[in-house]
Order: sequence, then C-alpha cells, then structure tokens
Amino acid sequence: MNNRINPQDSPSANREYKDRLFRLVFQKKEDLLSLYNAVNGTSYDDPDDLEVNTLENALYLAMKNDLSFLIGATLNLYEHQSSFNPNMPIRGVMYFSKLYEKHIASHEINIYSSAPKRLPFPQHIVFYNGTREEPDRLTLRLSDLFERPHTDCTPCLECLTTMLNINYGHNRALMEKCLRLKEYAIFVDTVRKYLSSDISLKISVSLAVDACIKSGILTDILTQQKTEVIQMILETFDQEKYEKAMRREGYEDGYTAGKSDGYKSGASSERDQGIRRLLSTLQELDISRETAAAKICEKYHLSGADAEIYIRKYWQED
Repeated sequence: MNNRINPQDSPSANREYKDRLFRLVFQKKEDLLSLYNAVNGTSYDDPDDLEVNTLENALYLAMKNDLSFLIGATLNLYEHQSSFNPNMPIRGVMYFSKLYEKHIASHEINIYSSAPKRLPFPQHIVFYNGTREEPDRLTLRLSDLFERPHTDCTPCLECLTTMLNINYGHNRALMEKCLRLKEYAIFVDTVRKYLSSDISLKISVSLAVDACIKSGILTDILTQQKTEVIQMILETFDQEKYEKAMRREGYEDGYTAGKSDGYKSGASSERDQGIRRLLSTLQELDISRETAAAKICEKYHLSGADAEIYIRKYWQED
C-alpha cells in the first residue's frame, strides 16, 4: 500500500489552509475571549462583549465598552504563523489602514475637523508555532524594513508587531491563563512527536489525534471533527518533513515493484521488515495491541488473521 500524499496536496498548493486549525480551535467566542484576556491581562467574562471580524487571512477583535466603543477600546489584529516571517509589520500596517478606513466611515468621523479625533488602540499579535527556535516574545518593527537614505533619518510610519511563541514549553504564564491555547500547543507538539517516528504520515497523524483524545486534549473538536482535523494537518504538512517521511517509506517501493512479479522474496522480506518496524514503533508509543493490529491491516491491506500472525511474530509481550 502506498500512503504517500499527492504532491499537489503539499503546502505550496494549499497555503490558504495554514491557519485553519488555529481558527478551528478558537472558533467559539468564549475560547477566543479567554485568549483575548490572556494576551491583554483583562478579565472580561461575557463573550458577547467581543466583536469578531475577519480580514483576508487575519482575525481582528474589538471589545465593546459600556460608555463608548472609542473610550478605552483596543483593536486587536490576530494572525497565526507556522513559519517565522519578519515582514509581518508590513501586513499589519496594510490591515490596519483598511480597518481604520472602515471604522472612520462607519462612525462618520470627520478627519478634516480641527478637533482631534479618537481611534481604537491598535495591537498586532502574531501567534507563532514554527519549528525554528524563537524567544517567547519578539517585537518586529516596520521601521527595520525601510531603506534608509541616511543614518539619522526617522520614518513617518511605524507598526509594531508582537510575535508570541506558542510552541509547547514557551510562554508558560500565557498558557496557564488560556487553557485552550495550552491544549493547542500540546496537540501540535504531540503531532510532531508522532511524525518523527518511523510511521507513514497519515497513520502518524491519526495516532497523534487518538493520543490527544485519550489524554483529554481538545477532545471536543478532535472527537467531533476528527476527519477534518486530520485532513487539515495533512494539507499543511511542511514540505521538507513530507519529503523526509517519503524517504523513510522508500522501502515500500521495493515491495510495490515486486508485487507484479508474484511477490518476489526480496519484496516480501521488505514488507515483513516494514511491518516489524511499524509494530515496534507502535509499541514504543504505548499503542494497544488491538490498535496496532488495525493499523497494519490498514497500511498493508492485511486480513485480521494475517495481522494476528504478524502480531504474534513481532509483538513483544510483557
């Protein structure tokens, strides 16, 4: 069986899906409010106080106010990034330009008046969970990206982007304030650990999801939308890791090629070794005997009886 993903399903063809999982985790307003409170140090408890809108691939939030939207209000632009991008302030200034233009028009603010006008306070937050090592918190400046005609010049534009590292083990205080964010970090970390094992991509992701459900991590979306979550991960899988996974599964090529020649002994041996390695890895990951049998049936198109033969042969009993 060939479990490879079609190259057209690689991230280069599916960039628009890169933050779908993050959005799915925070699709409920109460979860988004928890994230908002954790980031801003606030303690709002009514999800309906949160105004949520979208702009292209970004999410922007505004908190309603008992007195006025413009008094003490913040305009929060949230983005999720799976790779480090120093150009986020450029995106930020472009987004905020559109947001303020819309805000000024909808509130009929006369910017040509001689009286100063009040605008919501802007905050651009990027939630980063890429594999490149980054600090818990990093400030990216638009001014650092400008060409300078001379050293002592000051640009008339600025945009500060706060990048928060949400990989598991980073920003612990923030994670404790927002359990949903902590569970998301644990889930991503679990997926990566399973992907590093010698198992095919699809099975690795499935096992990671099952492990998180068993541990009580994101159980609501992982049980109700398991198929969708798995597909999201497969669609957003890093191309380099994808290619490494394919090289790990290279032994299957010999099996497939030998299949047309009546299962040559070499191909059969490769197949047996593949099953042995898979069972060994599954056992190391503390997967049950029954689940392991089901996985080799799925991967190698085995009958239940044939799977049991391999289990007896390669499964290490306590």
